[in-house]
Amino acid sequence: MSKNPYLPFASSFRQLVEQGVGLPLGGINKPSPTKLTENAPVVLIFSPHPDDECIIGGLPLRLMREAGTRVVNVAVTLGSNKKRQQPRLAELRNACDYLGFELQETFSNGLERITPVARKNEPEHWAAAVESIETILSDWSPKAIFFPHLLDWNGTHVGVHHLVMDALAALPSNSLPLLVETEYWGQMHSPNLMVESSETDLADLLAALSHHVGEVRRNPFHLRMPAWMQDNVRLGAEVVGGQGGEAPSFDFATLYRVGRLMDGAVDPVWSEGKMLAKEDAPSSLFNFL
Repeated sequence: MSKNPYLPFASSFRQLVEQGVGLPLGGINKPSPTKLTENAPVVLIFSPHPDDECIIGGLPLRLMREAGTRVVNVAVTLGSNKKRQQPRLAELRNACDYLGFELQETFSNGLERITPVARKNEPEHWAAAVESIETILSDWSPKAIFFPHLLDWNGTHVGVHHLVMDALAALPSNSLPLLVETEYWGQMHSPNLMVESSETDLADLLAALSHHVGEVRRNPFHLRMPAWMQDNVRLGAEVVGGQGGEAPSFDFATLYRVGRLMDGAVDPVWSEGKMLAKEDAPSSLFNFL
């Protein structure tokens, strides 16, 4: 009986993860910083937890490196484990410093109870949290913001979606940023942008993610992130590119949904999906660059 030719191929994925266990967690020399101008456009990442800035960071990293955009990560929460909040903040500072992202804290231990349940049952607590996000949006005047989509499964991810949308509703309509919804725990039904990451960008995202030492020791999701980004190419080829369409020759990609808030609803900015290859300029899609 002949040996299955796909067995070595399948085994190589397991072997890569096994080898990855021996890679360093943090303490890695930083890449050369990106030089930004004083009037560089700003984008904000509203991260439900420390580490989300790396996981969904493919497009923000490209905006910074290729278009000179100032990327600011907003640490909405520091997780629910109070003993881990300050260690997670330290890990987050190291991860952002590695990538060249700036860090905007909310409170010393982050916002607490940012969930749909708290939004429903604790109106005063929720209103104070919304006000803090309004202030951050007003202070930074971002051209675009990144935040989870409504069905991103994790309670805090869904809570951050509501939190950001509630804060946006209080802003003047002429100052609203471009909305870039992200996914990790739950797939979006209608992403409209697939962004390829180069091997260098992916490696830097993984190195930054490894600075979240306590989290990746608990669950080594940094070692499985390349496979997730490869699967995004499979998915994006159809749901972004169109059912039955020709798949792009991307190796790694992240999916997003880009829209604008109009009359209380988020409308997609394009009538059909877009794909940003690693050799394409982000300015071809974003008019604020």
